[in-house]
Amino acid sequence: MIFSDFVKALGQIGDGRFLKVLLTGVGLTLALLFVFTVAFAWTVGLVVPDSFSLPWIGEITWIDNVLSWAVVPVMLGASVFLMVPVASAFTGLFLDQVVDAVEAEHYPNQPAVSPLPLGEALTESAKFLGVLIAVNIAALVLYVIFPPFAPLIFWGVNGLLLGREYATLVAQRRLGTAGVREFRKRNGWQIWMAGTLMAIPLTIPFVNLLIPILGVASFTHLFHRLSR
Repeated sequence: MIFSDFVKALGQIGDGRFLKVLLTGVGLTLALLFVFTVAFAWTVGLVVPDSFSLPWIGEITWIDNVLSWAVVPVMLGASVFLMVPVASAFTGLFLDQVVDAVEAEHYPNQPAVSPLPLGEALTESAKFLGVLIAVNIAALVLYVIFPPFAPLIFWGVNGLLLGREYATLVAQRRLGTAGVREFRKRNGWQIWMAGTLMAIPLTIPFVNLLIPILGVASFTHLFHRLSR
């Protein structure tokens, strides 16, 4: 049944509302990384002196330019690793639109709900990103101790986090805070398994950018199926 929820979500991936959220998240991420790279290169050029002298070599006047240009490939390399978490954080601001699109397509008779205020959405997105990064850093210890089981640990840990986050985001719209806790408690096993299904593609470049959207869409189906 969990897999069927994912298949339904995947079948709607071409929905314009899904693509809008994806492109908005990726676009904001690229803009942020570009600005950060330019600012970092400018700072290096500002801090490093235009010229200085070394014994037996003499005056060097090109080091600031070299370092400024060297920052660019370094930041591009770092962007490969930063892309997914930053894009996920930006995309998380608009995931309510994904839930609305799924419900409009598959559950049209549901009563309307109020969207999460932008300030609260920003706070929740930043909080989840922080927890996701912190827990994965802590999990590095387990990867070192049990290297053969590193993929299973990664999937299990991130499945727990993603399942809790997506289940909360979808269920809170209709159940409130107390109702969300009861929903997670009653369906904890299925939520974890569905979250793990979302965590497995996180290791696939570019595909992982779709996970926030597919995850929330899948959990929307899961929520309505379990709530019947």
